[in-house]
Amino acid sequence: MSLTWLDVGFSELSLEQLYGVLQLRVDVFVVEQNCPYPELDGKDKGLQTRHLLGINPQKEIVAYCRILAPQISYPQASIGRVAVAKSARGQGLANQLMQRAIAIAKQRWPEDHIQIGAQDYLRHFYQQLGFVVNSDVYLEDGIPHLDMLLTYS
Repeated sequence: MSLTWLDVGFSELSLEQLYGVLQLRVDVFVVEQNCPYPELDGKDKGLQTRHLLGINPQKEIVAYCRILAPQISYPQASIGRVAVAKSARGQGLANQLMQRAIAIAKQRWPEDHIQIGAQDYLRHFYQQLGFVVNSDVYLEDGIPHLDMLLTYS
């Protein structure tokens, strides 16, 4: 699947894009995972927060993540809310999304590392990208998670 990738700040999102981002995040994290939690956590509109959108030819957002500056979620930069629409899975989009997000974080914060809070069942996916487990498994909103760190060379 060929996507157009867009890296924008919160104020650069159109209303249609914002709606698409929120719809994808709610579809994946709240509905699919049957996990009611406060999806809007105040971190989306930070001045340094970046939103990476993968947009298909039909103008639908089918891949998304947000990239946070150090000291927002962790002492390090972080990538979160990583989501691929159910209809677009199995095509390598999560890997493309993460490779682009890592590149953006490295460019914006070259002296730092990237910390993520990953769902435990995705640990091997993130390990293939170079992330190393640096916590025990813990429950977040009833879902097993663990912290992982990517160290730049």
